[in-house]
Amino acid sequence: MMEWRLRRAGPGDAPALSLVAAATFLETFAGTIAGPDMVRHCTLNSSPAKFDAWIADPACVATLAEHPDGAAPVGYTLLTSPDLPVETDARDIELRRIYTLSLTNGTGLGHRLMTMAIDDARARRRRRMLLGVLGINERARAFYEREGFALVGTRQFQVGDTVFDDVVYARNL
Repeated sequence: MMEWRLRRAGPGDAPALSLVAAATFLETFAGTIAGPDMVRHCTLNSSPAKFDAWIADPACVATLAEHPDGAAPVGYTLLTSPDLPVETDARDIELRRIYTLSLTNGTGLGHRLMTMAIDDARARRRRRMLLGVLGINERARAFYEREGFALVGTRQFQVGDTVFDDVVYARNL
């Protein structure tokens, strides 16, 4: 079993987070999202500047997963204030992102990242974790359901000119 290294992202980690964010988005959505739209989306929403802002925001928590041999970034999570079309309050937190590279599939890294995100949310005295996921992403949906999340809503999410139907999950903490 691979011993992935998980650590809190801090100043200076935005380039690594940006790289793994773009790589995992490409791996996950190639064939679903048009290439130019994907490049534009990652450039805008996964830039080092975006991650620098999240790292500096006390309401956010970014965690970086690294390969044990050489510390290459292989996954990450990002907790933020909720921005989803469901009723929320100050005790809610959104798992805005949880991604791992496919080379980690079946190693338990996803579960370890989720466990750390839940622990971080509880440490911040949050009562519920929310997340949005592409409705047709059955693999991700099955993972979230195994992790105790239940469907609470839907939303539409636009990438380029295409609108996708997402589902919103929640889990009590």
